[in-house]
Amino acid sequence: MNVVIIGAGMGGLTTGIALKKFGHQVRIFEQTEKILPVGAAISLWSNGVKCLNYLGLTEKIAKLGGQMDDLAYVDGLTGDVMTQFSLRPLIEEVGQRPYPVARADLQNMLMDEFGRDQIYLGKKMVGLEDKADFVEVHFADGSSTQADLLIGADGTHSMTRAYVLGQQVQRRYAGYVNWNGLVEISEDLAPAQQWTTYVGEGKRASLMPVADGRFYFFLDVPLPAGLENNRDEYKKLLKQYFADWCQPVQQLIERLDPQKTNRVEIHDIEPFTQFYKGRVVILGDAAHSTTPDIGQGGCQAMEDAIYLARSLQINTLGLEDALRRYQNKRNERANELVLRARKRCDVTHMKDETVTQAWYAELRREQGGHIMQGIISNIVGNPLD
Repeated sequence: MNVVIIGAGMGGLTTGIALKKFGHQVRIFEQTEKILPVGAAISLWSNGVKCLNYLGLTEKIAKLGGQMDDLAYVDGLTGDVMTQFSLRPLIEEVGQRPYPVARADLQNMLMDEFGRDQIYLGKKMVGLEDKADFVEVHFADGSSTQADLLIGADGTHSMTRAYVLGQQVQRRYAGYVNWNGLVEISEDLAPAQQWTTYVGEGKRASLMPVADGRFYFFLDVPLPAGLENNRDEYKKLLKQYFADWCQPVQQLIERLDPQKTNRVEIHDIEPFTQFYKGRVVILGDAAHSTTPDIGQGGCQAMEDAIYLARSLQINTLGLEDALRRYQNKRNERANELVLRARKRCDVTHMKDETVTQAWYAELRREQGGHIMQGIISNIVGNPLD
């Protein structure tokens, strides 16, 4: 089958690799002239890693992943450890270690695996027509192409989604701004093989290890949407937002490079159940845009990729039947995780102060089991279990 994918992000590339392995002819069209990762890194939990293992990328993803053995929450103001525990029980239960991965490293690996000669840059889709026997795609440069199947992996602002639903949906602001980037691993920030999260006042500062001696960091602050985004002001603002916090957080802010730090206003989209229309199907953020609060956005795009490719391969009653099976299998799980992330977001970022303070108190009593079971509940139920 001749397949066109719109979008060369994690979901589009993983889908392309999976479909090629089943013998399909696949091309990816990306609107940007140069592919730059959205965000510094991604927490690739075990279900996402398993998707890449399934595609034969086990050794490659292991080389890119950080060694994350432990997890800890720390009181951001006092520096007191609230809870700290090994992730070994989680790893043994689900059968695969999670890997925090720098997005640029992961994206380059996926592009190499798919084949860069079949990725067309500077191709912004401006229209599509389902001609019954094929789909015709039109680009801003005046060119067009045809495909038996069009896959929209075009992210949270997806044009493909608007076609599938017959309308453009509005994103919902989650109420906080996230700054993220990479810094060198240093024990005065956090233990080198631990995911450490400093919490307090509805804010958080978090560090997790990725490859090559680096921490992926992010800092969250509840703020109104639409504030000025000026890189030259990042350090000054973060020092104000975290003014009374402990020394490791102050050191993190001091060491970050504003020119390589991303600032993102966090949004999601209200869940919906229709993922395809005719010969057009959507996946990843185009289908279920989520906040990053449970670390499942990229993982769910990879699950979409595997299940869509498998559905097209094993079902023989026609394209629409295979797409319907993909939709009905994926929409319930993906949408449930969007809502879990939204709930976690509200607790973490103090939508209700009483609820968040109660969570802080729970963290001080936590032995690890409750948190790990929450993470495991997000991992299980993936297409490869």
